[in-house]
Amino acid sequence: MQAKRVTLFAGHYGSGKTNVAVNFALHLAGQGKTVALADMDIVNPYYRSKDSSKDLENAGVKVIASAYANTNVDVPALPQEMYSVTEDTSRYAVLDVGGDDRGALALGRYAPAILQENDYHMVYVFNASRPLSRTAEAALEIMHEIEAAGGIPFTAIVNNTNLGKETDWETVAASHKEAEKLSQISGLPLLFTSVEKSVLPPEYRENEAYFPLTLQKTIW
Repeated sequence: MQAKRVTLFAGHYGSGKTNVAVNFALHLAGQGKTVALADMDIVNPYYRSKDSSKDLENAGVKVIASAYANTNVDVPALPQEMYSVTEDTSRYAVLDVGGDDRGALALGRYAPAILQENDYHMVYVFNASRPLSRTAEAALEIMHEIEAAGGIPFTAIVNNTNLGKETDWETVAASHKEAEKLSQISGLPLLFTSVEKSVLPPEYRENEAYFPLTLQKTIW
């Protein structure tokens, strides 16, 4: 995947988009790029990008998140620093967008600047193991809802089908057909299938169609 300056990851609740966003930010940093990861999820207090702050900061990734993330204080607000994602074009930005259309609403205030710069990937994270997005048709409906709420059209798809720690290779392999169908009916490219490193068979580890993941350690 040729990285754009801004990469946004959005999807259905429980799709695993936060884990993909964290790993992608670390991937960019590993290539020597200056990177910021912005946690835009003001809906779900669990599984936050901020859980991985130490790993990200050790890799040189700047983490931008609400001061109330990972606390029991429910304040649905984003910090002023979030505007640096669009204002500071000297660094790459990875955005972890909130789940579904409700979570994507916060994206609206940044959408005009992102669209104007026009150097972005808006990536839908598909997980065929989630009850409301098991089929390509259901996922496409969710995609349209997120686009309408956030104001930015999707440009690509990532297949992140998983069952958390219960994921095996058979689970991932069984999702390929539905992920390819989603790509076909949406007209968007399937960038890669993300797979936890220990689950990905050795013969696929150098295959660009797969993106090896390290599972995020939640502090909850």
